[in-house]
Amino acid sequence: MPDHLSINFKEQTVANVERQEYEQPVWPLVDQAKLDSLMKSLVPVVYKQPENARFGNSGAIIPEVIGYTLDEERFAELFYGFMYGEGSPAVEVPRRALYPRVDSEILAPLREKAIGYYVTYYNSRNQSRSHNIHLAAKAIDNTVVFPGETFSFNETVGIRTREKGYMQAPVIVRGELSEGIGGGICQVSSTLFNAIDRAGLQIVHRYSHSRHVPYVPSGRDATVSWGGPDFAFRNPYNQPVLLRTFSGQGRVQITVYSSEMIEFYPREVPGVSKPKRMPDEIRLETNAESGDQLQPPS
Repeated sequence: MPDHLSINFKEQTVANVERQEYEQPVWPLVDQAKLDSLMKSLVPVVYKQPENARFGNSGAIIPEVIGYTLDEERFAELFYGFMYGEGSPAVEVPRRALYPRVDSEILAPLREKAIGYYVTYYNSRNQSRSHNIHLAAKAIDNTVVFPGETFSFNETVGIRTREKGYMQAPVIVRGELSEGIGGGICQVSSTLFNAIDRAGLQIVHRYSHSRHVPYVPSGRDATVSWGGPDFAFRNPYNQPVLLRTFSGQGRVQITVYSSEMIEFYPREVPGVSKPKRMPDEIRLETNAESGDQLQPPS
C-alpha cells in the first residue's frame, strides 16, 4: 500500500498526505477529525461562487454562471480508498456544482410588467454622498425576491465601510447632522420603501429618522444602519419580483418588475417633485458613529 497521497487540482498538487498521520488503531482506522480538517482546507482551493443571471446596461440578459465547491462525499470515498489500500496514490479533487438562484429562464419574464416605481433627488455636487448613494443602489440592482421570501436592505447591501468603498458623508445622529461612513444610503432605502409600498408588497421592518429628511414627503422615509435599524419587505405574491435601480444625474430611481401573470394590489403613495434648489450638504468635523434615534412610522 502507498504511504503517500498526492492531492491535485487542475494539474497542480495542492496537498500531500502521509498515511501514518491519519491512521488510528481502531475502526474505521481513519482519524475523522483530521480528514474533516483536510476537506475544510480544500474548500477554498476549489470554491467558485455561482453568479445569478442579470440584466446588463443595454437591457440584455447576462447568463448565469455555475459555481463549484468540494464534493466531500466523493473525496471521502477516494481518501478511504487510499487508506484501505484500494485506491490511487494520486487523486484529483472532486467538485460538485453550485447552481445560482436566478437563471436566465427565471429572469426573462420578470421585465414584462412594472408594478412599482419611485424617484427621489439629491445634490449631485456633494461627491461623497453621491458616491455612497450609487454604491448602495448598485448593490440592490437586479435583486430577485421570490414568492414568500423576505428582502433585507442591510443583508443585501452589507456593511458600509471604507474597505467597501464608502465615504464620509452627512448622516443624522441623535437628531443632529454629523459625519459618518456611508452617509446618504438612507435615501436609497427610502426610495426603495416607497417603490415597494406602491407595488403592494408587505412591509416587515421600517423606521423613520428622528427628524424630517428633504428627499421624501414627511413620514415616508426608511432609515437604515448596520447593526441597527433595517428596512425589510416580504413578497406575498405568487410571482417573483425584480428590483432595478438607477443612480445618477442627481436622482435615485427604483422600479419593481414582475411577470404579466402577477396579480398585485398597488397602494397610493405620494410622489416627490424635484426641488428648484437642492439643499446644501452640511459637513461637520466629528468622529460620531453613524446611527439614529428611532421613531415608529405613523
